[in-house]
Amino acid sequence: MYKALLCWRYLRTRFLAFVCIVSVMLGVATLVVVNSVMAGFSTKLKDRFHGLTSDIIIESPSTNGFAADKDELLDKIRNSPAAPHIKAMTATVEVPAMLIFEVGPSRERVTIPVHVVGTDPVGRAEIGGFGEYLTDPARRSKPSFDLTREALARWDYFNPPVPDLPPPAPLPDAPPRPAPVPADPVKPVGAIPGYGITHYRGSDPVTKKPMEKEILPPGSTIKLIMLGAGKEQMEPVHSNFAVCDSIRTEMTDYDGHFVYVPLAYLQRLRAMGNRVTHVQIRLKDYSEADEVVAELKELFHRGEHDDYEYQINTWEEKQGSLLKAVDIERGLLNLLLFLIVGVAGFCILAIFSMIVREKTRDIGILKSLGASNRGVMQIFLGYGLLLGLIGAGAGTALGLLMTHFINEIEHVLFKLTGIGFTPDVYYFDAIPTKVEPLTVLLVNAGAIVIAVVFSIWPALRAAWLRPVQALRYE
Repeated sequence: MYKALLCWRYLRTRFLAFVCIVSVMLGVATLVVVNSVMAGFSTKLKDRFHGLTSDIIIESPSTNGFAADKDELLDKIRNSPAAPHIKAMTATVEVPAMLIFEVGPSRERVTIPVHVVGTDPVGRAEIGGFGEYLTDPARRSKPSFDLTREALARWDYFNPPVPDLPPPAPLPDAPPRPAPVPADPVKPVGAIPGYGITHYRGSDPVTKKPMEKEILPPGSTIKLIMLGAGKEQMEPVHSNFAVCDSIRTEMTDYDGHFVYVPLAYLQRLRAMGNRVTHVQIRLKDYSEADEVVAELKELFHRGEHDDYEYQINTWEEKQGSLLKAVDIERGLLNLLLFLIVGVAGFCILAIFSMIVREKTRDIGILKSLGASNRGVMQIFLGYGLLLGLIGAGAGTALGLLMTHFINEIEHVLFKLTGIGFTPDVYYFDAIPTKVEPLTVLLVNAGAIVIAVVFSIWPALRAAWLRPVQALRYE
């Protein structure tokens, strides 16, 4: 009983105990915040990459596409041993292009490099990672490139029909002119650019708060210029499209550089026939991905260069370098930041050693009254355990609070220092977080263990004191 009473008394009456608690608290809070941010970043990055690229990707390194056409390619996969594992798949054409559009009252021309993806919206929605990111809620359940009435009206306003020219003067012996063939007016082809293309991000000149402005509303005209398909001479081709919606994945690299257009139209524009450059596959069970990849490689890699023409990978293999870099960075940060808790441990060692020297007389009195070496040692070990528990608990509470308000804290720091979270560098619009209970538990356990371990030497010194030596000069 006396051990607990002495621990509690030392905790309440000594200012140095508060210093130990604060040092442990700051170390734990830092680790909780950093791990939550890194876990959120890693999880969100994996979710977005997985959703946008599907489970398995078969791609051709050539912008001309695979030698086999789309139907032949998909039928070959459907009749393969891998078919029972496949839930859905779709074919796409992905090529680099230049995007041109006009903004503002003065109609200033803007040109940016983009990645054009020709896709079937229904098939793309079946593998996921498309419909749920569209900004128009009515289009999410049934994605399409159709324009709404408002968008079509806007297109017609900015693209009025060219008036017919007056007929030339008839010749004396000319036959009568044929009647014009009735035809419907040409309808614009819809396109879905990324949210970062259709919206401008800046800051309010007065309040300095971040603001967004839509510069390409539905119905706006954009032009895409790209290389056509061909083995000998590839000529540039171009076409105008009407913006029908925008896609917002919250990954700035995708939202600012991707434009989705109808697959069939892009194939005709580039004179590709029915060829495609990518096949995206969604599996019933992703744990079978390695087995399916092996079966697909056996199916397609039969010629000398087939492994180059048919590049088959899982989404993790395609993004492996980036995901591995995130994991390595997280591990290094944990190692470096845990040194803060180590510093707190040395603080506990120094303070406890000082307490032992100051309390030599008290230790002698305790031993003379019958306290054992083990009992004295348990007092200081219990004191270290109590400091670790309180510091870890307070640090966890502080860390979770900071994690919850991390974006608000970032805005305040940006106003004070001018340095803030840059979406263009870190992929996402806001700082992602994910609290992992196991990680928080391990951080707390590590902090408490360090507090107890660094209490062992002072506790042993106190236990080894002899009552006669402790009270000799009293």
